Amino acid sequence: MTPSLPSLIEMPAPQVVMSAEGRRLATYSWGDEDAPTVLCVHGFASSCRDNWVSTGWVRDLTRAGFRVIGLDQRGHGASDTPHEASAYAMDRFVADVVSVLDAYLLDTVRYVGYSLGARVGWQVAVQAPGRIDRAVLGGIPDGRPLARLRVDQARALVEHGTPVEDPITQAYVTLAERVAGNDLRALIALAEGMRLGDADPDPANPPRVPVLFATGTEDAIIERSRALAEATPGGEFVEVPDRHHFNTPGSRVFRQAGVEFLLRSVPSVIE
Repeated sequence: MTPSLPSLIEMPAPQVVMSAEGRRLATYSWGDEDAPTVLCVHGFASSCRDNWVSTGWVRDLTRAGFRVIGLDQRGHGASDTPHEASAYAMDRFVADVVSVLDAYLLDTVRYVGYSLGARVGWQVAVQAPGRIDRAVLGGIPDGRPLARLRVDQARALVEHGTPVEDPITQAYVTLAERVAGNDLRALIALAEGMRLGDADPDPANPPRVPVLFATGTEDAIIERSRALAEATPGGEFVEVPDRHHFNTPGSRVFRQAGVEFLLRSVPSVIE
């Protein structure tokens, strides 16, 4: 019998990295420590296991000769799940990635991110130049993430059991409940915190390293994602056929394009 994707790669025990302000961040490692490293960062309401192990990404990356480090972002998985919106400003997510790289003694890595993880990767490449030398950013929005989620309705559901009326908010709640162990209060705080400060990717200030953008053809953000690719000097764009925002990570087309892109030699920073 052919094993299912989740059983092809074992999930190791998490290695804890402390964030700049003392939050516990769960990380995972596969492959030869001397191999080129890829950091994988998941999307909203997901986890390293959900986005990267169960979908075959870790399997394919390690087969291609990479070492893979996975991160459960704050508010997710085995990492700390604060309930304060202020804990989820974009700068905190960027600082977490830098803390992970420092803890693993990595000056620079290749990067794979999806949705929220892609948004964080864009910002790391901009704010911490030199730490990412090549990136795959899937499902990256060019608008404020999670802006359409009705925080008031989601909070009323958690605190009082009030049914959610807004269909978009209900879709996010369903997404959050899909992954066992998700802390809905933390995810609501995240959605609120991402609205603080400058959370939008700025097309006028894109990453200066090669970036592959990938978005499903059924994803409403595809044209905005394509515009970000066009604004990025080293940007390329691939359409993931017949996929929407929530099922693109498991696409074989996405995995193959991403691995091939990461295997290319790394040029100098683009002027």
